Amino acid sequence: MEAAGGRVSAEASIRRWRLIETGAEDGAWNMAVDRALLRARDEGLVPPTLRLYRWRRPTVSLGRFQSAEDVDVAACRELGVDVVRRPTGGRGVLHDRELTYAVAAGRADGIPSGTAASYAYLCGALAAAYRILGVEADLTQRSRGDRDSASCYLHATRADLSIGAAKLSGSAQVWMHGTVLQHGSFVVARDVEREARVFGLSRDAAERLRQTTRTLEESLGAAPPEQALRAAVLGGFERALGVTFEAGALTATEVEWANGWAAESRVDAST
Repeated sequence: MEAAGGRVSAEASIRRWRLIETGAEDGAWNMAVDRALLRARDEGLVPPTLRLYRWRRPTVSLGRFQSAEDVDVAACRELGVDVVRRPTGGRGVLHDRELTYAVAAGRADGIPSGTAASYAYLCGALAAAYRILGVEADLTQRSRGDRDSASCYLHATRADLSIGAAKLSGSAQVWMHGTVLQHGSFVVARDVEREARVFGLSRDAAERLRQTTRTLEESLGAAPPEQALRAAVLGGFERALGVTFEAGALTATEVEWANGWAAESRVDAST
């Protein structure tokens, strides 16, 4: 896949993507790795990449420009919840029982220009994954939700996948030149009470969170086996985007960058 000088040929990689599965890791490391994937793909050092991962501890990820005051620091400490900052925008997400994905790919890999078009393109793969599992998910047609809430799952965006009026998952993006990082969650189960405490939600807001969101466990009647969820995600990307995957690993350069950026990803509320 590599051309002269160690750069990856767009022609050679346009339909063949690298798959990285890093397991359950520290939240700050997870965010630093996603940032490293974006830079590495933008510089042509690696092929377009899909990364699948989990979280070692329950972790809030705040959007790139979101205030740390949007989380209840005392509640996070009491509940053992870490707080990190994403390289992408959007509102706070409590990550716990989920499979998280990250895509780093560019226009040369078939990603259309523009936020709306690129979200629609990549979220088509997510919708295909849900359908493989038996969940009829579509890009959201919901209202904008609670505009003042710090919680992503009380807010509706064009990057959401929903089943009817209930939000299944959201995604967030950041672009570097002609390359995008998009990441988001396949939520298996949700602890509404903990999420409400972390974001300081009122009782009414917590009930809206319960009523306007849906997990895979709720949609299917039981949590899907881990391997079934993984297979559905890969199958969704393959069907929707026409790509194939080759198992790979982080390069030494990506690891070096992630190690250097991990501390920057951690928010004081988690210490």
